[in-house]
Order: sequence, then C-alpha cells, then structure tokens
Amino acid sequence: MPRTVTVGLDGSPESLAAAEWAAREAELRGLALHLVHAWDWQPYAQPVPDDAAHRHWGERSEMGVPPAEVPQPSAGGAPRGSVLREATERLHDRHPGLEITSKQVPQPPVTALLAAAGDADPLVIGSRGLSGVTGFLVGSVGLGLVAQTERPAVLVRSGARAEDEHQPDADGRPSAATPFRDVVLGLDHEHPDDAVIAFAFEAAARRAARLRVVHGASLPPYFAYGLATDPALGGELARQEESAVEAVLAPWREKFPGVEVVEQAAVGNAGGHLVDAAADASLVVVGRRIRRTPLGPRIGPVTHAVLHHTTAPVAVVPHH
Repeated sequence: MPRTVTVGLDGSPESLAAAEWAAREAELRGLALHLVHAWDWQPYAQPVPDDAAHRHWGERSEMGVPPAEVPQPSAGGAPRGSVLREATERLHDRHPGLEITSKQVPQPPVTALLAAAGDADPLVIGSRGLSGVTGFLVGSVGLGLVAQTERPAVLVRSGARAEDEHQPDADGRPSAATPFRDVVLGLDHEHPDDAVIAFAFEAAARRAARLRVVHGASLPPYFAYGLATDPALGGELARQEESAVEAVLAPWREKFPGVEVVEQAAVGNAGGHLVDAAADASLVVVGRRIRRTPLGPRIGPVTHAVLHHTTAPVAVVPHH
C-alpha cells in the first residue's frame, strides 16, 4: 500500500484542526491524505457547541455550505451525518490539488487508527486545547495511540491554524505566507535514534525552517554531593557533551546542508526546556522508546510533559 498522511476524524473541532494540518503536511510531502472515521468514537468529555464546526471551517460557511455535523450516536452506535463526506468536500475546497481518500471503520478509535497507522506517514490526531499556555488535553484515545503505534504520530490541538506555524509578517500580524517557525528536536545524545533525527531534519527541510536541537546537559558531580564548584571540571564536561552532540549531528548536517541547525543545552528538566523552546515552534519532534513492560506501553516523562504543555503540533517518533 502507498504511504499516506492519515488522520483520525470524528467531526469535533480538534479533529477538524488535525485534518487541516494533515492536509498541509500531505501537500508538503507530496502524498495523499487519508481520513479515518471510527463509528464508536468515544463520547466527548464536554459538549461541543453547535457552531464549533462552523467557526472552524470559516470561509466555507460564509459561502452557504453548512458546517460538518458533529456526530451523535444513534441507537445502533453509529453517528448520524456524513462526517467523512463533509470533511472531504471542505478539504478539497481548501486544497484542490490534494488526493483525498477516506474510510469508515466499525471499531473503537484506537483499534481503527492503529490498524490504519501501518500505511501512515505520519498518523495525525487532534487533541482538545486547554489554552494558549497549558496546551493539550490528551485523552485516552490520544495517549493510547501514541503509546502503542510504531509509526510516527502527530498531535494537533484544537484551534491550531496555519498562521500559527509561520513567523508574523512585517507588521507583526499572523500570516501563512511568511517563513516557517523553527522545528524543535528533543535529542537524547547519549542514546540517539536515526528515525527521530531523520524525522526532524526532513520536517525542517520541507519547511525551509531552522532546526533547533534541544539536548540534555549533565550537572557536574559537585552539585550532587554538595562539593565546592570546580569551573575546570564543569567546563570539561560541557566540552565533552558538545563534542558528543556534534558527533551525532555531523552526518545529518552533511545530508541536509540546506538546514540551519542551532543547538540548545538544557540543564535539569528536559521536558520543561522543550516546552519553552516550543513556544514559537512550527513543530516539535520527540522520541518514544518502544518498551514491553508488565504495566503496558509507556510514553516516557519528557514526551508526556511535551504533549501536555506544548501548543505547537507534536510529532512522537517511536524507536527501539
């Protein structure tokens, strides 16, 4: 099967924002967009306003085309309204050259999207936004998919717009025609993985964006044991870590000579540093080590922090 950018769609504002992001990503990649709708998508934690879809699709509603109906379960469990048809029409209108396919699956959302993820490059899902500060509300569907899929997954918050991924124009106004903001990569330079690094460099290259690499920096041992500071030792540790990061990035700089790379050392809470770096990012890329544990799939504390506190789209790339 050919690769597609695949998005889970349920008619909610967060899934519509995810579909729009996925359409833009499909255009950047030169791939088709595939929409997947599971019949028994989980009920909303909060009621969705009747005009939510209307507000999201904007120009279409002004043209007299009714907004996508928010699906409601019927007696048999299937939603009323043609979520896929309405979304496909709107996406075709906004992205006329994009190939769009769709599928409705009579399965729970995690099951349906895990099956669809096999051909996804990447898998895209929406997550309800809390505010411009607190970022995502990642529910059980989002966390279940991120923790279980072995394909890259991108979470897009409700209300995300194309303009949010671009720098403001000369007058400081939002614009989708200006250069992209940075792509941010959370790098584990002690255990680097090619899949995670490649995803970030490729994303930056497609966007002609700068790649900001945030990596951990160890505290000198005297901090842990309360010893007197030793500037020479601290400087040597910093140089060793800089050399290690340079060694990891060198082949990727050579492979992507057009991507400007800046490095940012993060002392202490890596998740917090990534959240700060993502404040003006077009995309954040983090890894998730695939582990089989008695407690089930895990996403790790850094990825968990980024998912819950970042407003930019977040790509989680699984690796061994």
